[in-house]
Amino acid sequence: MDRALLDTDIFSEVLKGIDRHVVAQAIAYRAILGRYTISTITVLEIIKGLHKVQREDRIQQFLDGLSTVDILTLDVQSAELAGRIYADLERTGQPIGRADPMIAAIALQHGLVLITGNQAQNQRIRDLGYTLEIDNWR
Repeated sequence: MDRALLDTDIFSEVLKGIDRHVVAQAIAYRAILGRYTISTITVLEIIKGLHKVQREDRIQQFLDGLSTVDILTLDVQSAELAGRIYADLERTGQPIGRADPMIAAIALQHGLVLITGNQAQNQRIRDLGYTLEIDNWR
């Protein structure tokens, strides 16, 4: 098993522990690699979701737990690639929002498989010729 980037939907499911299959995959991954890898975009999305429902207590708990997670940032190269992906998707009439191209670009920049439940959206990126590898733990 190689290091991979967990998309927000999968990381959120790991934290909630609801989907047995996702939890089993996550346990196996962490047993081999020791830590999950997420992006700063996932941090943004989870904080947004918790703040929206006024769960400030959960935000602090989430932030405290990040010390055991590798977090990749949106650097200039990833931002450039995300901009290109975003524009290509818009130009072809199949936009998927801003967060997903950024997360995909970070995975591509670091040569990581993207673990996501949003396979259809990320397949659009692949269909444009980007070499994004995707996997789904569901």
